Amino acid sequence: MFETVVVATDGSESVARAVDCALDLSAKFDATVHALYVINEGQVESLPERLHSDVRQALDEQGQEALDAVLEANESRENPVDLETAVRVGRPAKQIVGYVRDIDADAVAMGTRGRSGQHSFLLGSVAERVVRTSPEPVLTVRQLD
Repeated sequence: MFETVVVATDGSESVARAVDCALDLSAKFDATVHALYVINEGQVESLPERLHSDVRQALDEQGQEALDAVLEANESRENPVDLETAVRVGRPAKQIVGYVRDIDADAVAMGTRGRSGQHSFLLGSVAERVVRTSPEPVLTVRQLD
């Protein structure tokens, strides 16, 4: 049923639960996990040009740390799954959905962020866009705290 599962990571704590869920799901179906980090180019372009290089380097490092966390979570499992990593640059939701299509994935797992007030626990903007535009099922996992 599931051969390829994409887990979108930004290195945040809320994504850690999504990573665990993606690894569990993949283990049950003997699927390959693709950990994807998207460098949001908008974060760089909105800053003064003199800062572009430093910010891009920081985002690259943050991405590597996020992917390393997924690799470590997989390696710490009793039965690790096949895992590949990828980095894309652009708008996160668009890049996630594009990656899902490019590798013909069967599902996407990603974290959400809670919002207070009348619409508590709504999806974050990236997660919401992925849910709305993904050709495959999206497993959204919220942080428990």
